[in-house]
Amino acid sequence: MGIFEELQERGLIAQVTDDKEIRELINNGGARFYIGFDPTADSLHVGHFMALCLMKRLQMAGNKPVVLIGGGTGYIGDPSGRSDMRSMMTPEIIQHNCDCFKKQMERFITFGEDAAIMVNNADWLLNLNYIELLREVGACFTVNNMLRAECYKQRMEKGLSFLEFNYMIMQAYDFYHLHQNYGCNMQFGGDDQWSNMLAGTELIRKKTGDDAFAMTITLLLNSEGKKMGKTAKGAVWLDPNKTSPFEFYQYWRNVDDADVMRCIKMLTFLPMEQIKEMETWEDNRINEKKEILAYELTQLVHGTEEAEKAKAAAYALFSGAGDSENMPTTEISNEDLTDGVINIANLVVKCGLCASKGEAKRLIQQGGISVNDEVVSGLDKTYTIEDLQSGLKIRKGKKVFHKAILG
Repeated sequence: MGIFEELQERGLIAQVTDDKEIRELINNGGARFYIGFDPTADSLHVGHFMALCLMKRLQMAGNKPVVLIGGGTGYIGDPSGRSDMRSMMTPEIIQHNCDCFKKQMERFITFGEDAAIMVNNADWLLNLNYIELLREVGACFTVNNMLRAECYKQRMEKGLSFLEFNYMIMQAYDFYHLHQNYGCNMQFGGDDQWSNMLAGTELIRKKTGDDAFAMTITLLLNSEGKKMGKTAKGAVWLDPNKTSPFEFYQYWRNVDDADVMRCIKMLTFLPMEQIKEMETWEDNRINEKKEILAYELTQLVHGTEEAEKAKAAAYALFSGAGDSENMPTTEISNEDLTDGVINIANLVVKCGLCASKGEAKRLIQQGGISVNDEVVSGLDKTYTIEDLQSGLKIRKGKKVFHKAILG
């Protein structure tokens, strides 16, 4: 089985420009492909996870990755999949985020002279002359075709800025530049990028006469059709300082039953033979599948040692064997206290277990919060400095644990 057939079997391929050509190219290790990452934060998150895994799979099959960091397109912001305009970032923030990305990517792919390379589109986009761009690139696009793109359609009702309207041209120019200067013949990306990617292949054809290819990968959605990778605290990050290895492990340990096997197929590097055998397991082994998923992904992102710690911490908590030093912890400062105490609803929000005080109150009233193994029965419950000095073990529902301690 070639890598193309494996990607198909894992359910990763969404759309391709040319099935036969792409199959031959990547199965023979002939793809010099790129995937773009806009530096909208100082860490990659679960939404980037599938792209990182895809780069790793393709590199293992002999293909050459080009990681494109959007230091230039980051000045504009991609309208795809958004109902509003992205916040504008300063050059300093964009550069800092770019630097953080490379450190995290090195866990997935090998960089080197004959391996993966990283480029930043700020190096060519920021120096473009506007009139030159209009003549060289603008003439290759029609507004009619651009407005048919799904990424623009969904923004037309609320208003699409001219700034964002240029994003497709910028991304197409990236592909053209990478084709001319680095020999890129393929672009991969999420399925919401299809229109932008087609624009790149068309620009290359019109400017050079060469064939270039595009393939989109399935978006990471749950069984309800919503993007995976969000919690009450926000995104699930790959940076251990933003989402601890234990929290990362627990996120995958707690995915819905209906999503487990799909995540194992799409995200882990377990052999397909083993995955097919797991599909035959009885329903009562669902927790075993979840533990395998959580361990494999935590090991991939954070390493074997952290994966073992997270697994042991989860076992200690759920078996009642005791507390764990690896439990996610929030330090409570004196500024968080009122007259030397903190209210239970404020404590839950401070620990990131609920997004708002209203949500916390509803959860408490439903008996969904326990502190030190006792269900909290009233909204007036408070905790003192002495309580926090000893540490409070908070449980949300049956599966989410957190520790609060005086900082």
